[in-house]
Amino acid sequence: MTARPAQPQPHAGPGLSGAPQSRLASAAASGPAAPTNAPPADGAARAPQAGDAPRAPQAGDAPGAPQAGDAPGAPQAGDAAPHPPRPEVNKRRVLAGVMLAIGLASLDGNIVGPALPRIVSDLGGLAHLSWVVTAFSVASTASTPVYGRLSDQFGRRPAFFISIALFLLGSTLCGFASTMPRLIAFRALQGLGAGGLMTLAQTTIGDVVPPRDRPRYQGLVTAVFAVCSVAGPLIGGVITDLFTWPWIFYVNLPLGALALFMLATALPVGGTHASRQVDWAGFLLLIGATCVILLALSWGGSQYPWTSPTILGLFALFGLLLAMLWRVEHAAAAPALPPRLFADPAFSLAIGGITLAVTALFGALVFIPLYFQTVHAASATEAGLRTAPIMAGIIVSSILGGRFVSRTGRYKRLPIIGLGLAGTTYSVLALAMPHGLSANQFDLGLVCLGLGAGLVMPNMTTAVQNAVGLHDLGVATATAAFFRSLGGAFGVAAAGMLLNHVMHTHPSAAAALQGGLDSVRHLPPALRTQALGCVNQGLAEIFTAAALCAWCGMALVAWMPERPLRTSNT
Repeated sequence: MTARPAQPQPHAGPGLSGAPQSRLASAAASGPAAPTNAPPADGAARAPQAGDAPRAPQAGDAPGAPQAGDAPGAPQAGDAAPHPPRPEVNKRRVLAGVMLAIGLASLDGNIVGPALPRIVSDLGGLAHLSWVVTAFSVASTASTPVYGRLSDQFGRRPAFFISIALFLLGSTLCGFASTMPRLIAFRALQGLGAGGLMTLAQTTIGDVVPPRDRPRYQGLVTAVFAVCSVAGPLIGGVITDLFTWPWIFYVNLPLGALALFMLATALPVGGTHASRQVDWAGFLLLIGATCVILLALSWGGSQYPWTSPTILGLFALFGLLLAMLWRVEHAAAAPALPPRLFADPAFSLAIGGITLAVTALFGALVFIPLYFQTVHAASATEAGLRTAPIMAGIIVSSILGGRFVSRTGRYKRLPIIGLGLAGTTYSVLALAMPHGLSANQFDLGLVCLGLGAGLVMPNMTTAVQNAVGLHDLGVATATAAFFRSLGGAFGVAAAGMLLNHVMHTHPSAAAALQGGLDSVRHLPPALRTQALGCVNQGLAEIFTAAALCAWCGMALVAWMPERPLRTSNT
């Protein structure tokens, strides 16, 4: 007997099961039938019916497969957790607060210099005067990586609050300081707050601005930093002359309060890092190693000979702390300075390029006022203003370069050009210094140096941030700022060592310069010529070393892989 094929069921309207009409009639007479999941007797798979209970998952089901009765789009077991939506931020207010924070950081690094003589006359302690500057720089550099890592774990907002609050508290206490030791201690507290201002500002820009648009804003950051660096000594001198020296610290209070208000009302709450374990051992070792190496570079050649037991002991202690840090960071669950970042050539080569660029720039920049005061008999104010050409070059090239990179998406070419321009300028200055240069010729060289530096700094920050994900943005930016500070300290120490070496080879000229800048003008013509020639030769050696640093930095950047700039932060 031949089996009869299954008959097609007539289509039912919405809300009806596809049952035959006879079953519908009986169902209407006896009440609603209980839904069933059993397939028809002929073995044909039954389509899910309206009102059916959700089927329990069966063996062999794909993880997360939708079941009958599931709501459309409902998450299934095994689905990846969706990314939380990024909160909306008031970008203009955030950027305004960021620029104020950068202005505070750059102003306070330069505003104190003109007030130091007045501070000494009021508080005494001339022997410890250098600590007013050293305590601030050591504390700010050592605390920079801490802010970067903790901001990744707990959010930029609380990190900014702590940074600005410590900075304002330190500024207030500095103004009330009645002795030199207290002023030094309060400057260290102020430095602990300042260590987060610059790095958190640049990290926040990375949070609210996509990588493709960041170069424009990083260029503005560099421009603000350059303007405040030039204006700092002028503002400090004016405030000290018109009022009293404590007001150079009190001026921070309204600016800091305004920055705090803008960031508090615009920044979102929350961190980006999955782990909130704090690597206290790594932080302590990192801070200790930073303080030790900065003290060695600051004291070497000035307060102690480089071969003295004190300096050699500091270098040995630095090596020991560095080895311990390397071991601790490899074992930490959430390391303060993740070693995995340095395994990425895009990150490590960018850090190396930044360090060498800053070493070349700051090593020479510190001694340029000395050149103008001795060779061209400029006053202290005039010598300070002579650094304006280099800052003007930085402002122009950083803004224009940032716009170029945002438009093209290519950030590697400009740092190579900038480091090449800086290396060429340093080489020309080194060759010309022994023969003498006019002030205008020297100014032209400074403009070229500024143009080169402006093409390097903001774009290398963009390269570092583009090499990592959002969860590492803070620690990556802080690492760049940390090595930037170390590079500047090493450049100043190396330049001072080269200048001292030249002085030791010309003892009569060195003795004449020990009498002060005013005494140089009253030296006999022959001895005066010898002393000025000694300064020119010392700067020539400094410029030669700076040129080598710039060329090496250019080689590292050329070797650095360039990755496309993302158009979004997600």
